[in-house]
Amino acid sequence: MKQNEISLNTRHKKMIMDELGDDHVSSSIETPLRKDAFEQDDNLKIELIQKHFKEIMHILGLDLTDDSLKGTPNRVAKMYVKEIFSGLNPANKPKVRLFENKYQYNEMLIEKDITLYSYCEHHFVPIIGKAHVAYISAGKVIGLSKINRLVEYYSKRPQVQERLTVQIAEALKEAIQTEDIAIVIDSAHLCVSSRGIKDTASTTITAYYSGKFKEDQTKNEFLAFIKK
Repeated sequence: MKQNEISLNTRHKKMIMDELGDDHVSSSIETPLRKDAFEQDDNLKIELIQKHFKEIMHILGLDLTDDSLKGTPNRVAKMYVKEIFSGLNPANKPKVRLFENKYQYNEMLIEKDITLYSYCEHHFVPIIGKAHVAYISAGKVIGLSKINRLVEYYSKRPQVQERLTVQIAEALKEAIQTEDIAIVIDSAHLCVSSRGIKDTASTTITAYYSGKFKEDQTKNEFLAFIKK
């Protein structure tokens, strides 16, 4: 291949990557992780991120001897590993305990307006919104807080909203042992509102329906409840 052909191919690949990021397109249902993602422990990750973030700040021209800034690399590193991206680590996945449906409650159960904080994987800025989750028991139930914790776990990682919606749905199916799941996520993306098009009014809505929630009557009942 000639040098100019290589250069053209490289520029074309970069254009595709830029378009994927600006259009907020997901490449996979699974979070893209290396096979060796957890060979380093959290303390080492914090140490390495601190070092690299300090260099980013230095390149930006910030004075790291200033009292307000000198601790920032360490604060950011701990925040990344222990807080906002802690959902990358399977060890942090919530333990879900199932209970028998002793009340024989066979209608939909809805957990509405679950606060959702995630981060766009294309620009690493916040996604802020609400998740509405419903299921119909197939004989087992879980504590209500576990639904919130599963939403939180899959949110605390670099994400795209479509993948987040599917990941929560699949996790709930497995946890509750039912196919009857519905999820709606409505969120604002700061990668849209604070940069690029800078649209502060729009939100993004994604939905997932399976089992009985694919039936119009059940789906419409769910949607009516979350609109109240």
